[in-house]
Amino acid sequence: MEKGLFVLHAEICKVFSNPTRLEILNLLKKELSVTEMIQKTKLSQANISQHLSIMKSKGIVASRRNGKNIYYKLTNPKIIKAFDIIREVLSERLAKRARRGG
Repeated sequence: MEKGLFVLHAEICKVFSNPTRLEILNLLKKELSVTEMIQKTKLSQANISQHLSIMKSKGIVASRRNGKNIYYKLTNPKIIKAFDIIREVLSERLAKRARRGG
């Protein structure tokens, strides 16, 4: 059981190893349409759709259609908690590095 959990953890971390997917994840603190994500990131619809497809295949995001728009949201709010903790740790590291001068 634990080995399987480590494998799953590694697969999810691979998804989060891409800066564009992290940017999209940060936006998905609330449900957004693809159009809204395009406006906020200035990325192409094809690029955003490709990354959302990867995250959806791993069960990180879910989608729903409303007319012509497709909306995405996180499947579990704990994903953002983990994301925020990692960002906090990295921000602290950058601040410490800046205080030391490099």
